[in-house]
Amino acid sequence: SGLVTGVAKEQGDKSTWSDGERPVVSDSPILVNDDSAARKRIEAALEDFRQLFPAALCYTKIVPVDEVVTLTLYYREDDHLRRLMLDDAQAAALDQLWAELHYVSLDAFKLVDAFEQLWQFATQDADPSAFTPMREPIKQRAEEFKKLLVDTQPKHLDAVLEFANRAYRRSLTATETVEMRGLYAKLREQELPHEAAIRLLIARVLASPTFLYRSETPGEGAKPAPLNDRELASRLSYFLWSSQPDAELRDLAANGKLRDPAVLTAQTHRMLKDDRVRRLATEFACSWVHVNGLDTLDEKSETHFPSFTALRGPMYEETILFFTDLFQHQRSLWNVLDADYTFLNEALAGHYGIPGISGEQWRRVEGMKALGRGGILGLASTLAKQSGASRTSPILRGNWVAEVLLGDKLPRPPKDVPRLPEEEGADTLTVRQMTEKHSSDERCAHCHVRIDAFGYSLEGFDAIGRSRTQDLANRPIDTAAKLQDGTEIQGLEGLRNYLLTTRRETFLRQFSRKLLGYALGRSVQLSDEPLLTEMRRELAAHDFQVDTAIRTIVLSRQFQDIRGAESTNEE
Repeated sequence: SGLVTGVAKEQGDKSTWSDGERPVVSDSPILVNDDSAARKRIEAALEDFRQLFPAALCYTKIVPVDEVVTLTLYYREDDHLRRLMLDDAQAAALDQLWAELHYVSLDAFKLVDAFEQLWQFATQDADPSAFTPMREPIKQRAEEFKKLLVDTQPKHLDAVLEFANRAYRRSLTATETVEMRGLYAKLREQELPHEAAIRLLIARVLASPTFLYRSETPGEGAKPAPLNDRELASRLSYFLWSSQPDAELRDLAANGKLRDPAVLTAQTHRMLKDDRVRRLATEFACSWVHVNGLDTLDEKSETHFPSFTALRGPMYEETILFFTDLFQHQRSLWNVLDADYTFLNEALAGHYGIPGISGEQWRRVEGMKALGRGGILGLASTLAKQSGASRTSPILRGNWVAEVLLGDKLPRPPKDVPRLPEEEGADTLTVRQMTEKHSSDERCAHCHVRIDAFGYSLEGFDAIGRSRTQDLANRPIDTAAKLQDGTEIQGLEGLRNYLLTTRRETFLRQFSRKLLGYALGRSVQLSDEPLLTEMRRELAAHDFQVDTAIRTIVLSRQFQDIRGAESTNEE
């Protein structure tokens, strides 16, 4: 019998290590007969094991890490991962990613320089013969890569032209194509490198008015005319995604199918389900409720509210997630006011005093009404934005409810009315007392009687949206209020119930006007009143699902038509 140390078997020229063969140590020998079936079986099994669990590819330190002679390059050693874990399609995708990495990194050229550095270093005090066989393959690879760069240059120009098609939201005209190719040729004639010429060509596309402005072609005469399919695709995409149409929309437009009401409805629903509808939440909803830019708000007093800077981002994100969910999941419009849920991470949950939520991951949290919140009236973002730097402001919050949620038109305050103190303290009036004193001025009373009571009902939240029962001077908070029409309310819940009942239709109309104006990119006009009526009627017939209002706009004449070139704007 003979002694074979299976895992330390000789491997001939197939070295695992970069600096020569190193035996793999085994503590337990395997006893077999020479040339026996058992030996062959065990050797085969050990080889299978090596293929499943290959030894690490180790590099001993050849040169010290030095900014002059050390260069980090890319080395691919994922053959076992590729063979054992990926199917053919996945392996092909991985190969493509590696090809792209080698291409954009230009590592074939860098390897030539790196080899020369290593060669020069090795010739100083060692035998460089180990590197000699590498020289020609490295040079050959660099030559092949140089040829590849030249061969692919026309593809880059074609790619810029295709990019221009998408950037312009239409196909390039024959004249534009000739001009773009001519510009590239002119730049190359000026001895600019290919890469620089391509960059300037891209800059030319991005600086074009066709990219910067969404142009639509008006019909002849004064009468409205239908948008073409390409323009309709662009309108729809910028309405829901604040971006250019995707491939599916472009294909439908190119084939003349988008104007079919069934197709347009299906595309609207598809786009609302897409994650890109977050942009509708950001660009429309956050602007509507006046919290856009909250994540950079720096007007809060760090002395009074040191935690605000770290929380303003989460506050803004909560609002975006709330409205994204509203649009994406066909929620009722009344959830804007009456939702019993919100979206929280640990930081914001701690701010709200809600236990049991850990980590930075956002999650939907139910039962907000029982905690004195619910809907946008209880979001820290709206409460903080409509407050002062060091204290709450019933005037700002009341004006926000009146103008933003109900669409009231309030005149500007007189210029010579004195400002309220910026802070509250034990030796001063409460915020409510200061507001009441300020509002007693007969020049201001006619407006303040319309807004202050709304703000008083939200005094249960401090200037960064935390629940409170006392002010900074430990005086009790009074959230009772009497509205202009004589209705008495108490706190957030009273205000919410008032908006959902007495002012229900007013809120519904205001939302419809804001959404329509955003979708059309213009102010709502008298001629839009029938569409606004239809929106409210359709909402009522479909459980007030927000997507119903969106679909009604998309299918409307106003959304699908453009005014004639000779028409005049309505006053």
